[in-house]
Amino acid sequence: MEDFDLGIFYWAGIFIACFSSFLVLGKKKKRTPDFLLAIWFLIIGIHLVFFVLLRSGGYVKFPYLIGFELSFPFMHGPMLYLYILSVTGRKMSWKIWLLHCMPVLMIYMVLLQFLMLPPHERMLVYQNRGKGYEVLSDVLKFSMILSGIVYVGLSLLAVRKYKKKISNQYSNTEKINLNWSYYLITGIALIWIAVIIRNDILIFSMVVLFILVAAYFGISRVGILDLPVVADGADEKKPDYEVVKYQKNSPGDDVIQAIYERLVYKMNHENLYKDSDLNLNHVAQLLDVHPNILSQTINSIENKNFYDYINRQRIEEFKRIATLPENQKYTILSLAFESGFNSKTSFNRNFKKYMNCSPREFLKSQNLILEE
Repeated sequence: MEDFDLGIFYWAGIFIACFSSFLVLGKKKKRTPDFLLAIWFLIIGIHLVFFVLLRSGGYVKFPYLIGFELSFPFMHGPMLYLYILSVTGRKMSWKIWLLHCMPVLMIYMVLLQFLMLPPHERMLVYQNRGKGYEVLSDVLKFSMILSGIVYVGLSLLAVRKYKKKISNQYSNTEKINLNWSYYLITGIALIWIAVIIRNDILIFSMVVLFILVAAYFGISRVGILDLPVVADGADEKKPDYEVVKYQKNSPGDDVIQAIYERLVYKMNHENLYKDSDLNLNHVAQLLDVHPNILSQTINSIENKNFYDYINRQRIEEFKRIATLPENQKYTILSLAFESGFNSKTSFNRNFKKYMNCSPREFLKSQNLILEE
């Protein structure tokens, strides 16, 4: 009964993986991440089919398939990493694609001698638990674990790099939800832990659970991780001669100081920071400079990225308006929104970061009492 239930469980996973792949491909507006996710779902489904056949003794009926399943574990790491790169806006050349296809191609090269054996000989090797290929088996197991660790690490680094990049571009990042990418990475990491433990039932049961979660978040959420693509510069306006010059040469201290003074003037007189959707490209366009130069200006003079610089302005604005007598009737949160924040979490975190106390503690020190 246990085997029957597990079999149904695995076949359900196969169906969901394949069906999810077709659903993703059925989207009207497909992007590269959609194609990658659809291909990955299909790979997972095929991998599960191989596992079910081998587990149930199906390899006796299909001996010509023996050995081809060994490359599948080496596909999931690259697929995860390429998907993460794609959804975080990285432009991938054919060299990157080829580089991350190499592990699978190398595995097939290593297995070529075994795969060239007649099907009945390969079946005998399986029935004798890899007798005669012990070294190859150990090499594959080690390489499999190494591949999992490397690609989980690379995927985490890619997300962290993206988070750092958006901090240089956006003044509010709360709407940029990276949870989906973390779910994928965590799921794959847990599966690789099961691989290290070497329990096939645990591994493929977790794979089925992974595909269930991935299918839910990947299909039920509109857009499948609609992260904003971080551009290298503003494309809203054709750059003039001065902007092009800035791009090609590192600006001097006088230029940086001049840009900074214009930035401060805009912030003080136009209160740009009150726009909760403010981003680097928009401010750069207003100042008629290249975004990279504006970012460099803020970093060199304020020693902050764009996100920190703008949120510091918002904190100062909150402190100013919170002490005004006419604003005592408003709540802390309403004044935070008035200052440019778009969430209570963002406001509290940034306030504590810059003031080393909570908003309520600050107000108490000023003998002010406002409702939350």
